[in-house]
Amino acid sequence: QVHLVESGGGLVQPGGSLRLSCAASGSIFNIYSMGWYRQAPGKERELVATMASSGGSTNYADSAMGRFIISRDIAKNTVYLQMNSLKPEDTAVYYCNLKRRDGSTLTYYWGQGTQVTVSS
Repeated sequence: QVHLVESGGGLVQPGGSLRLSCAASGSIFNIYSMGWYRQAPGKERELVATMASSGGSTNYADSAMGRFIISRDIAKNTVYLQMNSLKPEDTAVYYCNLKRRDGSTLTYYWGQGTQVTVSS
């Protein structure tokens, strides 16, 4: 089993910054990628940013490009999301995601989610 523990959410004013962290533990082998998704009320879960395990290539949603930065600490099995210039539309529950190769398939694992609220 894989355990993902997120931290760093909270309430921030528009234009502010937050840093999310996600620590992975358990059966964390054959990792394909780690990253972040979010889900706003009444909307579907959407990708924010991911980082490939091999090589560290990144993928960002258009809404995150230029404002959010995903990074990792390999030794700590931790991925971070630095969020800058936050907007009210960034308000959502942010979920850490880990994709693991299991044979020819990818298994998705999710954290419990952390609330980010951007409001004045």
